[in-house]
Amino acid sequence: MRDMQSEPQAFDRVLSSMCTEPHPVARDAAERFLATNPGDPGTYPSVSALEEEAIAMLGSIAGLEEPTGYIASGGTEANIQAVRIARDRAESQRPNVVMPESAHFSFQKAADILGVELRIVPTDDNFRADLEAVRASVDEATALVIGVAGTTEYGRVDPIPELGEIARSVGAMLHVDAAWGGFVLPFTDYEWNFEHAPVDTMAIDPHKMGQAAVPAGGLLARSDDLLNELAVDTPYLESTSQATLTGTRSGAGVASAVAAMEELWPEGYKRQYVRSQNNAKWLADALEKRGYDVVDPTLPLVAADVPRSTFDALRAKGWRISRTATGELRIVCMPHVTREMLASFIGDLDRLEVRASVPVASDD
Repeated sequence: MRDMQSEPQAFDRVLSSMCTEPHPVARDAAERFLATNPGDPGTYPSVSALEEEAIAMLGSIAGLEEPTGYIASGGTEANIQAVRIARDRAESQRPNVVMPESAHFSFQKAADILGVELRIVPTDDNFRADLEAVRASVDEATALVIGVAGTTEYGRVDPIPELGEIARSVGAMLHVDAAWGGFVLPFTDYEWNFEHAPVDTMAIDPHKMGQAAVPAGGLLARSDDLLNELAVDTPYLESTSQATLTGTRSGAGVASAVAAMEELWPEGYKRQYVRSQNNAKWLADALEKRGYDVVDPTLPLVAADVPRSTFDALRAKGWRISRTATGELRIVCMPHVTREMLASFIGDLDRLEVRASVPVASDD
């Protein structure tokens, strides 16, 4: 029998994850509501009420006065559900979805599961959706246009209002994937939410920058009729229908999300954003001073052209780092990432550079 005394992954060298250590109040709430099931609201009314509170708070963050939605497992589920809503509302028998190449790979899963055509358009020189390419790709069969508010690889924010105009021009819906960016963008000047554009649905994850425990994603919809597209009858439950993708869900994510948002929104999140953004700028400057090409961190995410050999050596030292599709080092300045961690990382990088620059002795 295996020894189950294993310890979870420590965060002291995790630099690539978009998840983080939950806030202490979120951790406590998750533990208390672990065995409740918001998928059966008639049996578990207390966690059902908490979910309504969570959606109301997410609506406040995302500029939506009367939101509807639910706490999902994460951005992947929310994105699949958004595509499902758009497909089911489409008049075309062969609907298509248009998204930038910077969008999350979960949309490829959605297209495969739901049988819709996925049209992927390039990004511009700033790693944002190319609007002309989007215009050239939509047509009368387009059910959904996707914009990203905080891309996974470069932390970029697509021109959401303009994407909304394009979507409306062909009668399509607009979905915004703000799974990572949703808890930092309220403190920036970007136009990204329901108040700024004709957004129909949004993914926004409390378990990322929101500091809730995993799993606690979020799906928001502008109106009840959109969420009703997902509903199926639930004959053996006290509730009559269910719009979620999963059935049984732990109330841990719901309670954790509410606890984190009550504790941190808005001032705590604002302080965290400033801290994370300053860390990203510090790291970008440190890498540029060492001669690396760095993508300007518009949100707390840094990408730099570090050679594969150096990247592999840093991984060998225990740093949990990743690369973009085009090969850059990618570091996400999540709440658990401190300046001391980044300084230690740069110290290891410097030592590797010194070692690489020392000439190998000749046998001659």
